[in-house]
Amino acid sequence: MAKFIPLKQAVAENLHDGDTAAFEGFTHLIPTAAAHEAIRQGFRNLTLIRMTPDLIYDQMVGMGMAKKLIFSYVGNPGVGLLRRARDAIENGWPNSVEVEEHSHAGMANAYEAGAAGLPCAVFRGYRGAGLAEVNPNIRSVTCPFTGEKLAAVPAVRPDVSFIHAQKADRKGNVLVEGIIGIQKEAVLAARRAVVTVEEVVDSFEGLHPNLTILPSWTIAAICVVPGGAHPSYTHGYYIRDNASYLEWDEIAADRERFRAWMEQNVMQSSPDDFAGRVKHLRKAA
Repeated sequence: MAKFIPLKQAVAENLHDGDTAAFEGFTHLIPTAAAHEAIRQGFRNLTLIRMTPDLIYDQMVGMGMAKKLIFSYVGNPGVGLLRRARDAIENGWPNSVEVEEHSHAGMANAYEAGAAGLPCAVFRGYRGAGLAEVNPNIRSVTCPFTGEKLAAVPAVRPDVSFIHAQKADRKGNVLVEGIIGIQKEAVLAARRAVVTVEEVVDSFEGLHPNLTILPSWTIAAICVVPGGAHPSYTHGYYIRDNASYLEWDEIAADRERFRAWMEQNVMQSSPDDFAGRVKHLRKAA
């Protein structure tokens, strides 16, 4: 059952060196505060899973936390490449990183297989693509009923998944609305799940039709972190901070500038700082 605890405690109890970890959120609800806490605690040798690695994975890779990335797109959304991830992959700085690339369909099906407790995902995909030539985990099976050749990938089963959401009720259930992405499957596929939320409410009244409710028994810990998705957005709370994504491209381009920014804005900060970062973005939400 979910317990309400500070983010620092939740990360320390649920993430360990060498873990396979997913920090999921698509377009919005990216669990930035959780990623920053993981950075402050200095974990190493992580296999980081995310359909669309963006700023938080660039930061974790640049801080030497990752040994492997499993993904289906890597980039700074709307801006360009991830410079720290590229430096690690091409130049081994600050350490070499193994990559396992999939299509979006492959990753989504792999998460769904993990959530269902299956060993692999079978689907139509990768036809005419060259990813199977560089990723040995993309294989094929023959349907025993039709003889059709289908793609197969291993199920995604993280040791721990982190997501951000709008609300938790006092019983420990979590509400996610807006673009759901793969958050539900990331929680259900994981051995442990940590959720940061904007607020805790007595009940989920006035429910939006496009939402997911994760029951408390699927979650290890809930942490109240207003603004915890910044610079991405949380539907209904604050908008995306586009300027931060543009600024990151310049910050990450230089190793020394990157390190200095991380020291000031991550290592010396806390989850409480996120509320102030989104204050000016709430009015437009």
